[in-house]
Amino acid sequence: MDATGTGAPAPGVLFDVDGTLVDSNYLQVAAWLRAVQSVGLDAPAWRLHRALGRTGHELVKDVLGEAGIARFDEISAVHADEVDATADRLRRTRGAAELVRAVAARGARTVLATSASPDSLEALRRVLELDDVLAAVTSADDVERSKPHPEPVRTALEAGGVDPERAVFVGDSVWDVHAAARAGLPCVALRCGGVGEADLREAGAVEVYDDPADLLDHLEDSALRRAL
Repeated sequence: MDATGTGAPAPGVLFDVDGTLVDSNYLQVAAWLRAVQSVGLDAPAWRLHRALGRTGHELVKDVLGEAGIARFDEISAVHADEVDATADRLRRTRGAAELVRAVAARGARTVLATSASPDSLEALRRVLELDDVLAAVTSADDVERSKPHPEPVRTALEAGGVDPERAVFVGDSVWDVHAAARAGLPCVALRCGGVGEADLREAGAVEVYDDPADLLDHLEDSALRRAL
């Protein structure tokens, strides 16, 4: 019996959330910037954006090094407050719910595989309103290492009872692409998170679309057919 209680592993599609299904990346950049500045440090917004998709600890380490890690608890607390304060501004990316429901309707298991904290994920799930079609949801608390390490992808596969040989990852960052590849999955990338097509393809994305609506328009001819 697999983790979903429904028998043998089945085809499935794993979805990143921030920037992929929810238009939250630029709110996240602003939240991290305010949090960093609150402890007397600073960071270029573009570097914070490039680090999105990793856990908060690894994002701060990547951008600020040891100076940031030394103040991580303070930075993290302010970031959480900033995220809570902007939760009412979260919106689904164009076609997000429709894409996930279309995939589920075709018999594939749908799994959310995010590096968000459980508290942030709760707000994201409220915006998506997709719990009725999800096989599983995994967050930062379910793994020890974040993307680009393959652990988040492998954990999501196991949680959803998804067959890796019939699975595809959908994400918006180079970290998503790298993590999927290291777990043996093709990654379909979306530009709605703010990363350019050239960077996504260089990282190894098998296809690149503007947003979930664009991918849905090409669903039958896309790489997702591996799972449908």
